[in-house]
Formats: sequence, C-alpha cells, structure tokens
Amino acid sequence: MLRIGVDIGGTFTDFCGWREGDREIVSLKVPSTPPAFENGFRDGFETLLEILSPGPEEAALVMHGTTVSTNAVIERKGPKIALFVTKGYRDLLELQRMGLRDSQNIFAIRTKPLIERAMVFEVEERLVRGGVIDTPINEAATEVLVRQAADAGAAGYAVALLHSYANQQHEQAVARTIRRVVGDDADISVSSEIWPRIGEYERAIVSVLNAFVRQRMNEYIGAIETYVAQRLPGSQIFVTRSNGGAMAAAEARKFPIHTLLSGPASGVTAVQYLGRSLGERNILTMDMGGTSTDISLVRDGEALTSNAAEVGDFPVVMPVTGIEAIGAGGGSIATIDGGVLRIGPQSAGSYPGPACFSRGGNAPTLTDAYLLAGYLPDALLGGEMKLDKDASERVMAPIASALGVDILGAAEMCVTVASSNMVAGVLPFLARQGVDPEELTLLVYGGAGAIQGPLLAAEIGVNRVLVPGTPSVFCALGGLVSELSNDTLDTVQGTDIDGELISKKFVALRKQAAEWVSRQASPDRLVSEKYEYWSEMRYLGQSFQVDVRLPDAAVDGADITAMNDAFHHEHERIYSHSDQSAPVEFVNLRVRVRGGMSIPEPTGTVKPVEGNALKATRPMRFQGGFYPEARVYDRSRIGLDEAVEGPAVIEQSEATIVVPPGFVARVGAYRTIFMSRS
Repeated sequence: MLRIGVDIGGTFTDFCGWREGDREIVSLKVPSTPPAFENGFRDGFETLLEILSPGPEEAALVMHGTTVSTNAVIERKGPKIALFVTKGYRDLLELQRMGLRDSQNIFAIRTKPLIERAMVFEVEERLVRGGVIDTPINEAATEVLVRQAADAGAAGYAVALLHSYANQQHEQAVARTIRRVVGDDADISVSSEIWPRIGEYERAIVSVLNAFVRQRMNEYIGAIETYVAQRLPGSQIFVTRSNGGAMAAAEARKFPIHTLLSGPASGVTAVQYLGRSLGERNILTMDMGGTSTDISLVRDGEALTSNAAEVGDFPVVMPVTGIEAIGAGGGSIATIDGGVLRIGPQSAGSYPGPACFSRGGNAPTLTDAYLLAGYLPDALLGGEMKLDKDASERVMAPIASALGVDILGAAEMCVTVASSNMVAGVLPFLARQGVDPEELTLLVYGGAGAIQGPLLAAEIGVNRVLVPGTPSVFCALGGLVSELSNDTLDTVQGTDIDGELISKKFVALRKQAAEWVSRQASPDRLVSEKYEYWSEMRYLGQSFQVDVRLPDAAVDGADITAMNDAFHHEHERIYSHSDQSAPVEFVNLRVRVRGGMSIPEPTGTVKPVEGNALKATRPMRFQGGFYPEARVYDRSRIGLDEAVEGPAVIEQSEATIVVPPGFVARVGAYRTIFMSRS
C-alpha cells in the first residue's frame, strides 16, 4: 500500500510518497497550473509513480490538501446561490455583526455578501429559544419560494433558520422541499448539518460558503478521483481539512467548508509530527510560500486551536488550527507608495510569477530581491528551473531609482521591509498567546520559509531555528501523516448544567464522532481511535469564552468541579487571572475524534560524506552589510554536527537555507538543520 501526500499552492504543487514497510519518504515539486489545478496534480502524480514504481495490484491512500475552495471564496468566483432564512431576517448577511472590522477607519464599509438580496428568501416559520416551535413551517409557501429561487437561476441552496442549532426540524423541511422541487441531486447546504452552534449570522455564513464552493470542489475532486481510480484501482482519496486532520473525499464534496484552510493546517500537523520525534514541544511555525506567510504555535506538543478563522472577507466560526497570516510571500510585488517601499499584498502568483522565472512577469518581487541579494542560486529544482538575474535587475531598477540606491541596495531593502512586516505580526501574536520568543524554536518551511525565517528570527529574539529535511514540501508531508479528524458539537448555552447532563451529552457526541469515523475508512485501515473532550466556557457575564480541553476522568466521572478547575487553569494561563469563586458558564460542548492510519517513522539518517560541502562563494547582502565572499554549501554533503557559520547559504534541490551573520547551523537527527545564535 502506498500513502501519498499532496499540497497544491498558488505557485507549486508538492508531493510526498511512502510505501508501507519502507523507511524512506520521497518528495518532489511541480509548477501549479491554475485555474486547472488538476493538471498539475496529474503531472506530479505521474512523476511520483515513476519513482515509487507501484505493483500491478498496489493501491494508494492519497491525502490531498487544496486551495481550490479558498481561492473560490477569495476571488468570489462561484455559482448563483439562494439563501433561505427565517421570515424577518432577510437582511442578515448585510447587517452582519455590530462591530466593524476596522473600527478606527471612518470610511470602512461592511463586507459585501456573496449573495445578492434578491436571492435571499424568507421562510414562514419560527423557533424560539431551546428549539421550541412557535410558528410551524408553512411547507406550501416554502415550495413557492423554492420555485422562485430556481426560476431566478439558483445553482445552489443554503438554509440557515433561527435557532436551528437546537432543533433541525424546520431546516430539514426546507431541504426536503428543495429536493422535491429541484430534484434529489439539488446542491443543498444546511447550517445545522454543517456546524450547529448558536449565532444566526455565523451559521448563515458557514452554509453560504459551503454552497458557494461546493460545485467547484465537486468538479475538482471528481476529476482527481476519476484519474486516480484509473491509474491505481482500489485507491482512496482523502482531503486534509482546516482542523489539521483529514476526511474522505465524499465528505469533502458534501462539506467543502472544512477545507478552506487545509494546506496551512497540514503544515502544522507536520510540525507536530517532527517535533515529537525531536523532543521539541514549543514551536513557532512559519510557512512562507509564493503568496503569503502563515504562522502558528505548537505548545507542549499540541497545536494551537481556534474556534474562529477568516477566509477572504468572511468569518468562519468553526474549530480550526490556529493560523495567522502575517506577511508577504516569495511572489509578493514591491511597489513605491508615496515614497515608501511596500511589499505586497499584490502577488505575481505562479503565472506570470517573479520576473526571474522568465514567464512574462514584469514586476519586482521578493523572489527577485532574494536572487539579487545573493541568496538564490542560478537555478531552482535541482537545476531544472533557470533563473534570469538580468530580468530581476531590470524590474528592480525603478525601485532603486525611486529610493536613491543601487539595485543591490534596493533588493536588500525589499527583504528588510518583508522582515519588518512579519515582526509587526509575530510579536503581537505571541503576546496574545502569553509566550516569550526566547522560549520557542522557530520551525521554517514552505518555498521561501528557510530564506526569510532565519532573518526573522534574528529580529524577534528567537535563538533557535529548525529547518526540516524537505522544507519546501512540508505541507505535503503533513498530509502524508494526517489522521482522520472531526468535531461534533452541542450548544448548551442557557441550559441548567450539572455534571451528569454534561457527561450524558458527551456520550451522545462521542457516538456521533464514532459513526463519522466509520464512514470515512474501512476498519482495516485504522490503527487507532482517540477522543478529546472540549468545552467553550466563560465566567458568568463575560462576553467571550475560552476553549478548554476537559480531562477524560472529569467527563467520565461527571465531575463538574474538575471541569471548572480546568477552565480556571486555562483562564489563568492566558490572562494571568482567574476567580475560583465565580460562577462558570458552559456555552458549547465538543468532541474531537482522531482516527489514526499507518504513517512512516521520521526518516533521514545522516550518512558519512566524502569531500567538501563548501561548493562556492558569492557576494551577498545581510542587514546592511556586504559580504563579497559569503560561503555556499551543498546540504547533502554536510556531515553530522559539522558547523556552518553565517553569513552563508545552504542549497538543496528544492530549497535554499539562509544562515544569517551571528548564527551557526548544524545537521542533526532526521537530516534536520538546527540553527542557533553563535
């Protein structure tokens, strides 16, 4: 059996492959092919199979991370959707929430909805608090609304009625009516099926986003499934999801909302996997690709989780791996704005890409700056992708002229501004988590992470940087080692709570979670099942809640005192304050299930090498200094614990690693590079 991890980004599509019983993991990168991302998938998949040489009857488990749904939301490219809401709530999407996204901007406007007001239909029904029926649903009137929506050209249907988190009856009645009028194959997204939590606007957004991206995901996953089934009969496709786990392709086609942050979340999963093996439990993650840079935190071996994220202009209030976008990517464009140098947010993307890629790009990007500053070689991907330095100089010349410096100085300024943007994002992020940078190891990955990450570490006071063996395909590795994972939810806000009731509700949620796992994969493919108990809790009167992992013993024993103590402890950790005597309120209960499948052990024995790892010298610029003969090393020839002192660059086929002045790099276990201040 093969296991293959795939991560599709805006610039490259990454692959990792492993055969059960083997020790080595193979990896590769191919250019992405937007908007037809499936073409890039096929190109890389064929190349990977040439390396793995599957037997005649050998199948594969393909763990696939994708940006297809994310791009559809950001670009607002989707079919016409009809939304069904409770009568009187037609303006729900326009009203949103009371607070503005930018409260200090007097010109700020509310986010334009994905659905125009004419496609929002008011259903005659009403549930009151607790899900009690106040006005029964009028199914005849609902049928008229559905026909109006279909006649208006609706290609998808979203349903989000008031208080449906407590009672799904009316939403299900609307869904039945849609199927009766439109057909059994109608594309319907029901909020209480996707994420039944309190908050009518948040549930409406979840159902709308799910409906908006569902058609595109169906087309894409369908194409991938058809191709893989023909190429490797008996294989199964899973899609990585925003909580760091994975789900079966059929589930992803029904609920694509769970894939909106799948790629970045897979990277954090890979960080946990490597961190456990190396004994690193407190890690700041940095994933820098072609268009953006994402950070997250692994604390005491557990990934940071959040109950809210933002995709494009919209809030997604669901459990996700806590990831924050902090800056530009390698394709981000440098511009002069009022005499000030800015990096991003515009990006050259994959096509045309940076000028040095020779694909028609005519704007200066951060990658062009890296090449001019001396960090990049003349070619990437082991020599297959030549870089045009003359093109980089040509597009950087206007920036240099505007700043009154030479071209090399302008390139270094671009790198410095990118670092400054990231510092402005990282330090507040760590402050909100109550973490000192000196306590952390910075683990860098992504196509540009090993270039910009060490430079960032020098700025924020992180003393230790870790570069995995294959940093540019690390998110694909995360897919390769992902577990099946899902969250089931019950809203209990306003309910009289005691330990017995909580325990009983958790039993029901655990049953739902077990049923979910059984639908994803056959029992022979699962090697473990784990369940976690979580609750959103707050002090009575607080306007926000804290996500708390409850001890198994407290849940099993219906010990509400121990549950409250877990909340006090977490509140104290985050805010340096708790009140043991204050009443505690439970808002939501959640069970997360993790279904483990066979994964490889970390590999990469550092073998004795012959010859000199030093391959060349070239001029480089670092932090205002010019180094005419900075050293360039071949990563494959650096021996165990051999010191590489900065300033230097370490090259490998799919990545470049910068060692800034004042840092020393050494090769450690699993072919990782540990970098520390000298």
